[in-house]
Amino acid sequence: MTLSLAFPWAFLLLPAPFIAWRFLPPYRTTSQAIRIPFFREVSEATGLTPREGSVVLIRRRLQVATAILCWLLVLTGLARPELLGQRVTVEKAARDLALAVDLSGSMDERDMKDSDGQPQQRLQVVKDVVADFVSQRDGDRIGLIVFGTKAYVQTPFTEDLETVAQMLDDTRVGMAGPDTAIGDAIGLAIHTFETSEVEQRLLVLLSDGADNASRMSPVNAAEIAAQEGVTIYTIGVGDPSGSGNDKVDLDALQDIARRANGDFYYGFDQEGLARIYNEIDRLNPRITETVTFQPRQPLGWIPFGAAVVLALCALFWLSFWPQRKAV
Repeated sequence: MTLSLAFPWAFLLLPAPFIAWRFLPPYRTTSQAIRIPFFREVSEATGLTPREGSVVLIRRRLQVATAILCWLLVLTGLARPELLGQRVTVEKAARDLALAVDLSGSMDERDMKDSDGQPQQRLQVVKDVVADFVSQRDGDRIGLIVFGTKAYVQTPFTEDLETVAQMLDDTRVGMAGPDTAIGDAIGLAIHTFETSEVEQRLLVLLSDGADNASRMSPVNAAEIAAQEGVTIYTIGVGDPSGSGNDKVDLDALQDIARRANGDFYYGFDQEGLARIYNEIDRLNPRITETVTFQPRQPLGWIPFGAAVVLALCALFWLSFWPQRKAV
């Protein structure tokens, strides 16, 4: 730690008291005197010539030294002494990444395979891969959006990756409704990005069905996202050969990604999803902003306090010490 002065120019006022004493006229006050009818006789009897009188305060050495020391302490306080700590470097997130995960009823299908080739629930495979992806996003702010019939913000943008992973793990199939509202999920992501102050904004949207519940069409939402500077990557995980709401609309997901300057991917197992997320990370490397600051502990109160204590002690001393003489 080092001692520094934030405003050393305050010491330019050091000669101000001497200049005032040297060039300003003395301070004078008048007071009433006793008048006697035989003043002339008294003066003639004593042989004194009447003239104006004055009382001059005696400047003792201790008094002058105290005044000088108080002035130095006040100037030191005005110079704002600070105790500087070690420089600290902090990396701030320069990219906001939103994850939109489909929780519709079809995500309960067990037609995806884990790393051992065993059939698993679609949502569970997605959660395992996404959780690993989130754990590697150190330096990014992550936001989690879940959607079914309605879209909801599960976590706003945060650098607390453990919380994001925990909130994702707590999701369940159907908790946002049985249908699929892709357009509303994109619209909610755009609204969430309005609080973002960084330039790189990514939305990774994962769905296994066709949009059938949105108030805003996914195509229109994608165009608005592009206008707002949001890049969308879409991932399809459903069965293209399925029927009804369980059939993933790959063409729609491709169109969304194209309109929002992103890419479309299709993954049918855990390894495929992992490769997709690695590819997204490769296309959009992590960006951080480095901020360096130095802790400062203000110490100006110390000289100010010392000046007050010294002045009070001097005032107490002057109150009990004779200091006037007549001339």
